[in-house]
Amino acid sequence: MRILFAIPHYFAPGPGGHYGSERNAPEERASVVRRCLASLRQTFSPAQALIDGRSRRLHPANPLLAADITIALCTTGESHLAAELAGCGFAHVRTDAAPRHLGFECHKVLREGLGQYDYFAYLEDDLRLADALFFTKLAWFNAQLGEAAVLQPNRFELADEPAPYKLYIDGNLHDATPSPEQPGTTEHRRVEVPAFGQALVFQRVANPHAGCFFLNPAQLARWAAAPDFAVPSAAFGGPLESAATLGIMRHFRVYKPARDNAAFLEIEHLDRRYLGRRLRPLAGDPSGLSWA
Repeated sequence: MRILFAIPHYFAPGPGGHYGSERNAPEERASVVRRCLASLRQTFSPAQALIDGRSRRLHPANPLLAADITIALCTTGESHLAAELAGCGFAHVRTDAAPRHLGFECHKVLREGLGQYDYFAYLEDDLRLADALFFTKLAWFNAQLGEAAVLQPNRFELADEPAPYKLYIDGNLHDATPSPEQPGTTEHRRVEVPAFGQALVFQRVANPHAGCFFLNPAQLARWAAAPDFAVPSAAFGGPLESAATLGIMRHFRVYKPARDNAAFLEIEHLDRRYLGRRLRPLAGDPSGLSWA
């Protein structure tokens, strides 16, 4: 399998910054982006081994799950931390785009890869993907529901102090009515698909955002032929959110694993926005949170 990852990366902190790229210290942000890039190598590339404890020989690990991956890191001007990411094995794509339009430059990079890859991934630079079966699950999902359906992962944050907790952060919007951008909003709202001896549940949601998307060649070609492809927009939340989500909302039926089995397809948000910042786990109560 060949996978092309396109990742927008921008760093220019200043007072009142909302996103991590605008408010974090350089070393903190560099660590987050490095973990994002490293996770792709650690999960899908040959950078994995099993040690033989007696002979101390190293054997390749997960060759049946490995993929040939290309990581394109898209930046604008000199507002980036690429020099701090040496060793992560990425292609540096320099642009002169407006910072908040970098995601749409990533769309162009993905389109240029058509005919060369089996999957095309858009990923914000603070996400960690650590599921070696991630793309196998996507292929299985499309075999069940067809190419007009796209499965988004559930984005989560982790905290271990003062108690361990995991929080999925992209709940439905305050207005739970599906956006008019979403095609076929009344059909197949909730589907159950048998797998692994149980019924897995997937559903259409009012907020399909996850800071990423993943498409096979047929899906990307379909979208790339549309007049709105790679055209900057702020129609969904803002330009950053729109780059990740607006296009797939407009052209596909977008699903997420239901709350019952949210972990079926998930991705970690490294620059925590909620857990540990706005919400804190309650020590002694494994199911409790309090607003900070």
